[in-house]
Amino acid sequence: MMQPPPGQGGGRGRGAKVDPKDIEQLKESPVSLRRIGALFAPYSWQITVVVALIVASSVIALANPFLVRAVIDDAIPHQNVSLLLWAVGGMLAVTVVGSLLGVAQTWISTTVGQRIMHDLRTHVFSHLQRQSLSFFTRTRGGEIQSRLTNDIGGMQSVVTSTATSIASNITTVVGTAVAMTILSWRLALLSLIVLPPAIWLTRRVAMMRRAITTRQQRRMADMQTQIEEGLSVSGVLLVKTLGTGPALSEKFARASDELADLELHAQLSGRWRMATMNIVFSALPAMLYLVAGLPATSGGMTIGTLVAFTGLQAALFRPLMSLLDVGISIVSSLALFSRIFEYLDLAVEIDDPEKPVRLDRPTGSVRFENVDFRYDGAHRLALDGISLDVPAGSQVALVGETGSGKTTLGSLVARLYDPESGRVTIDGVDLRDMALADVADLVGMVSQETYLLHATVRENLRYAKEDASDAEIEDAARAARIHDLIVSLPDGYDTVVGARGHRFSGGEKQRLAIARTLLRDPRILVLDEATSALDNETERLVQQAIDTARHGRTTITIAHRLSTVRDADEIVVLDHGRIAEQGSHDALVALGGRYAALEARVEQPVAV
Repeated sequence: MMQPPPGQGGGRGRGAKVDPKDIEQLKESPVSLRRIGALFAPYSWQITVVVALIVASSVIALANPFLVRAVIDDAIPHQNVSLLLWAVGGMLAVTVVGSLLGVAQTWISTTVGQRIMHDLRTHVFSHLQRQSLSFFTRTRGGEIQSRLTNDIGGMQSVVTSTATSIASNITTVVGTAVAMTILSWRLALLSLIVLPPAIWLTRRVAMMRRAITTRQQRRMADMQTQIEEGLSVSGVLLVKTLGTGPALSEKFARASDELADLELHAQLSGRWRMATMNIVFSALPAMLYLVAGLPATSGGMTIGTLVAFTGLQAALFRPLMSLLDVGISIVSSLALFSRIFEYLDLAVEIDDPEKPVRLDRPTGSVRFENVDFRYDGAHRLALDGISLDVPAGSQVALVGETGSGKTTLGSLVARLYDPESGRVTIDGVDLRDMALADVADLVGMVSQETYLLHATVRENLRYAKEDASDAEIEDAARAARIHDLIVSLPDGYDTVVGARGHRFSGGEKQRLAIARTLLRDPRILVLDEATSALDNETERLVQQAIDTARHGRTTITIAHRLSTVRDADEIVVLDHGRIAEQGSHDALVALGGRYAALEARVEQPVAV
């Protein structure tokens, strides 16, 4: 009985149906074949060599059936030792040469694929890093990660496998059909009649299994999400504080039970698929033997011809099945390119100017000139006609209710956003005329939400300045009042902070963030509610670090508690994106306006 070649499962059942998401993706973002071709253009000679190797391998492999016929019909019956040796040697040579050509083809195609994937990954990553903060606030982080890993990873198989598979299958089908016709036109005609229904039956079974597998993958993804959400540090904390452990376990048990049921159906469908394949691969040679054995249809066929033809027919089935699915492969491949090109085509909203202005000796004076700003999709202005001077070396505090525009104003100084109208300047130079790297060097920002990498303390601090020495790191930590705590840890500066810094308290993370910012030694410091939600003792420690950090720098403090900004050179009270009042603490209290009302709420939060 003829058996399927190794790895053959009746064609690519997973490609038996075009994914509707791929079709929708291509409708929304069509892909130019010329643009895809441009990715391969630098490797044109390598691709030419791969195609030549594929054709050579396919042609050389077709010699085997004719050598088999010579052995069975001539060499063995006539005891022709010389012919037998030549034929057997030819079979071995075909195998060795085909294997070597396959290795060379894999090496070249994989090298080309990996270089293209490398170029795409680095290009997309760099391009996304240039996107404005608003892009990341409106885009799910999981989607970005999926495109960078899953989509580009999927494109690797397109480059290294799909394209070469199509070329190889076409060559094999054409060459095999020609060889079958040369061996026996009668059997070739029979194959044209028998193969189509056999292929149809195999594809039907494959489609059934694909539907079950798709449901199985969805349930597996749901379970993966439950694991990530329920067993992460934040997830476990939420479960324990809300007491939802039993309900979460029950939900997980239901998902696991359904997955087990789907696995049973998948195994049965797989068994049916293999049973179908066995029937097909038994029926095909049986039909050939019947035709070859009947006097009316044999046409004087030799045993060698029959054996050789049977081998060719077995080799024809797999490439034919693959070619039937080539349209689905192309659609899914184009959809992958479409998703990647979508990101590459994103306009960079905040970019470096063509001829950036560089400040040789920056003093750190900041000025807002009639600044308007509106967030994406918002109808109301977040900032409305803001004009404000922050002299070099001064300390200015921004206070106001939630949504008054404090954080937005600070973000404009760091050029996380650009104003809708008006301008923000440093030493008289519009931020839009400066290189982004220069703005980052000039402006240091410490926010309420401190983000720490899952790395050592030293690596977290050095993230701000790659070439910082250990002495510089320790000096910054001392200035932030965190050095003594770090050296008291078992591994000191080599202590791993844990996922999102959970090893440290809120105040400790804030001081680490201040140390990281001080390591860059910026001329301008933006403190965005850096002492928010801290207890009095922790706030005192953080405030000491802030006082040290502010020395000799222009400081813009977004206040959470008014007690922390009473000594500011100027306090600016914001209300619905406008400046309501400004002046010193004493002057504003004496004015009896909004600030005085806020002052009356001693130590009460005025912003979140």
